Amino acid sequence: MRRRLRPPTIRGRIVALTLVPAVALLALWSFAVVSATGDLRALIRLQSVYEAFGTPVDTAVGQIQIERRLAAAYLGTPRRNAGAADAAALLAQQRSTDRAVQAMRDALGDRDRREDLTGRQRESLDAMVRAASGLEDLRDRVVERRMSWGEAVQAYTVIVEPTFDVQSQLTALQAGQLAREAQVVVELVRVREFVSREDALVAGARAAGVVTDAQYDALTAAIEDRRVFHRTYVPALPPDSRKLFTDFERGPEYRALIAGEDALLRAGAAKAGRAVADASWRTTTDRAVRRYMLLCTESALNAAGRGRAFAYREMTEAAVVGVAGLAAAGLSVWLSASAGRRIAGRLEELRDAADVLATRRLPEVMERLGAGEDVDPAAAAPPLDFADGGGEPDEITQVGTALNAARRAAVEAAVKQATLRRGVFAVLLNIARRNQVLIHRQAKLVDTLERRTTDPDTLGELFRIDHLTTRMRRHAEGLIILSGAAPGRRWREPVPLVDVVAAATGEIEDYTRVVVPPMPAVRVGADAVADMVHLLAELVENATVFSPPHTRVTMRTGEARNGFVLEIDDRGLGLDGDELARAHRTLSRPGAFDPVQDERLGLYIVGRLAARHGITVTLTRSPYGGTTAVVLLPNAIISPADPDSRRPPAASRAASEADSEADSETDAPANPDSVPAAQPVPVPVPEPQPDVRPPPEPLVIPVPGGGRDEDHEEAAAGESVLPPAERRSTVRDNAPGAGAPAGPAPRSGPLPGEGPEQPVTGAGPAPRPGAARPLRGIAAPGPLPRRIRQASLAAPLGEPPPGPGRDGSGPGEREVGAEEMRAVFGAFQRGLERGRGGEPAGYGSGGASGGGGRREDGRSGSRRAGARPPGSVPGDGSRNQDDEGTRDDG
Repeated sequence: MRRRLRPPTIRGRIVALTLVPAVALLALWSFAVVSATGDLRALIRLQSVYEAFGTPVDTAVGQIQIERRLAAAYLGTPRRNAGAADAAALLAQQRSTDRAVQAMRDALGDRDRREDLTGRQRESLDAMVRAASGLEDLRDRVVERRMSWGEAVQAYTVIVEPTFDVQSQLTALQAGQLAREAQVVVELVRVREFVSREDALVAGARAAGVVTDAQYDALTAAIEDRRVFHRTYVPALPPDSRKLFTDFERGPEYRALIAGEDALLRAGAAKAGRAVADASWRTTTDRAVRRYMLLCTESALNAAGRGRAFAYREMTEAAVVGVAGLAAAGLSVWLSASAGRRIAGRLEELRDAADVLATRRLPEVMERLGAGEDVDPAAAAPPLDFADGGGEPDEITQVGTALNAARRAAVEAAVKQATLRRGVFAVLLNIARRNQVLIHRQAKLVDTLERRTTDPDTLGELFRIDHLTTRMRRHAEGLIILSGAAPGRRWREPVPLVDVVAAATGEIEDYTRVVVPPMPAVRVGADAVADMVHLLAELVENATVFSPPHTRVTMRTGEARNGFVLEIDDRGLGLDGDELARAHRTLSRPGAFDPVQDERLGLYIVGRLAARHGITVTLTRSPYGGTTAVVLLPNAIISPADPDSRRPPAASRAASEADSEADSETDAPANPDSVPAAQPVPVPVPEPQPDVRPPPEPLVIPVPGGGRDEDHEEAAAGESVLPPAERRSTVRDNAPGAGAPAGPAPRSGPLPGEGPEQPVTGAGPAPRPGAARPLRGIAAPGPLPRRIRQASLAAPLGEPPPGPGRDGSGPGEREVGAEEMRAVFGAFQRGLERGRGGEPAGYGSGGASGGGGRREDGRSGSRRAGARPPGSVPGDGSRNQDDEGTRDDG
């Protein structure tokens, strides 16, 4: 039975519900109750409101009317005949008026009682207070006789006029006959004012002795108005109030008033001042004014009482009707709630299912997909049952079925999107790896050309190509980072921060504009070196690209409690507030790469690298109008440097062996047999102690860094090359910004992390003017034995050179194993240590003719093994993973 009464569709159930009519009924009931009770409460409060505010106003008005009469008499008396009594009477009445007005102000200033007033009532009372404020100015004009007695009467009348609006508002009743009665009472208040006005005009006329036609017209108008209002509104009063006025009309006060008014009307303007006796007329008007005020007050209270009784009757009826209406509305609401509770429950199930999908299911699926897991859409979004028993499915069941389909489609779309993204990233990674392989081969080719070339101009062009290669490698690493993988470069031991900064600066185009300050003795952890170089290179490149080409990009350093700070400051265009906020979001929460939202790839790469090592990167507004990037290196990735900046021979050998093992693409000399067998080896000049070196100055990195993976290659046999210092100085002389401050002179010993020096046969060309020179003034420690070239080579290196390469274009290259390379560099290191230690060991010591030994400036003509150009990180035993992967056969 119950199931048959319920409509089969959601539309039928909604129509069956009476919730909307019930709510409408409740709204109408509430409006009616509030409106009725509001008016009824006003009726109930009418008497108390009139007693609180109307009585003080009536009292103040009565005192103003008396002051008006005395002022007219004072002004009507000529100055020569004016006595002190008139002035004293006027001043005494002014004080009485002030007390009554102040009492009225105090009553109106009661905040608690003012809450019972309506807005219109408050406005009328405030108007009365403002009108009373004009008494002071009016009194000054009266005392100084700057106006006639007729003008004074008119001025006082203007002050009294707002009283009628106050009476009308305080006695206003919105209840049929009661409203009419209230209006009649207000009009009768005017009758009192007319009598007071007659008294003032007669007093002025008697004092002046002469009455003008205008003044007499005002007197007759006041008399006629009083009579018309009295005859019109007294009969309209209810019986109880009308009886009060009828008794007054039958009394002697009213008859005396009528007689005086008739005499004034008969006398005319010439005799108006003497038409009535002074004492009798004043007594008559005073009694009439007081009686009219009393009658109006009693009539108003009678009206208030009738209004209160009416309000109580209406309140009772409204309560009965309201309770009945409330019961009906409650019944309708209960029926609606019971009928719709089941529908609401099912809709809540739909809502919860959609909420779980949006807030938990899809995020979990995306997280699992991001972690590389395989997700089954059917298991991740199982269908939910929204059927309501048997029978034909209604709209809610159909919506639930559509929601199940939407949940399944959303999960499938997320799986497909993640699969597509992984495929795109895999393609990017593959392209980046192939590019790295090509860049690696290009770098080796450029290095080979550099070794074979002695022409300065050609070397300059080659070094520019070398610089472009380095930048290409960084961009390829950027693609790898975007794909979520890690770059291929690796270091085995910490690297000085100054070398990291130099390498980063060397990887940008406008490296000559970067001003690098002296760096403290701080080393960067081996795991963070490659990422630090890339991070700083991106920030420095942004600074140079978005700043005018004639400005400098300044770096500053400093220690902090939580690490070490690097600041990169440019004088460019800067960022506005919104761009700065977006940049901070990208740096602080890089997340997964989204090509739609992440427009600034450099900032995204910086954010990913910074998050990997706990580095904090903050962008602020520069005082010069550009942007300052603040990089905070945590203590976990930095460490203080060794007291001696140069490692002992054992450490150098270990580092060289580690670098050799890590570098998978280091090639052996192209033709070992072409190297002369007994060539004297020049000994590098030892470095001076740190305390005799001049303090470092801020420098501009003059030459881009190479930072290539083949930093441990030897020079080709039989070819003479420039030492690294001369080669870099050649490029610096030709590069833009050659006038920038030059860096410190290169050391003759090995850099930290580098292997020992390796000799090269043949004399190099003379150094260019202005080229960097080694330290002078330090003599060699006596004659040392010289190593015979290739005497310590491993056996496989002494074999004949291989045939042409696979492309047929030159000597073939072969892969050199880690053990073989370790043996080569180990033998070289041991021979060098014996030479430094002064061991004869059967080495030939004869002087060599030709270009072997030292050049004219005393510098060794050899090239150090593994020597790196400025801008690369020493100790870079980076193991390029791309060289072990897929090669580009194209």
